[in-house]
Amino acid sequence: MATHVSHVEVTGRDATKLQRFYSEAFGWQLETDNPGGYGMLDGKGGVSAGIGRAEDGGAGHVTFYVHADDAEATLKRVEKLGGRIVMPLTEVAPGTTIALFADPEGHVVGLM
Repeated sequence: MATHVSHVEVTGRDATKLQRFYSEAFGWQLETDNPGGYGMLDGKGGVSAGIGRAEDGGAGHVTFYVHADDAEATLKRVEKLGGRIVMPLTEVAPGTTIALFADPEGHVVGLM
C-alpha cells in the first residue's frame, strides 16, 4: 500500500539559488556536503527533500515521492490504471529504492 508523501525533489538551472530560496522560505537546514552539492533535508520533521541542479541543464522539475510498502505491486496497479513506468525500481543508495511513473496525463510521480 502507498501510504504517504515521503520525499520531494526540486531541480532547476541554479541549484544554489533554489537551495537559498527554500531554506529561507521554510527555514530548512540543507546539507550540501556531497558530490554535486545536492541539498538534502533530513526529514526528521516530516518529509525529506532534495534540491539540486537539473541534470540536463533545463528548467528542472518538482517531483513528489510516495512511500509504498510494495512498490512492485503499486507499479503494476499504475500500469493497469493507464499510467506508464518512466524509471523502473532502482537502488539509488543502500536501502533506498525509487521508481518513477507517469499518470495518464503525463505527470511524473516517484515511489520510494
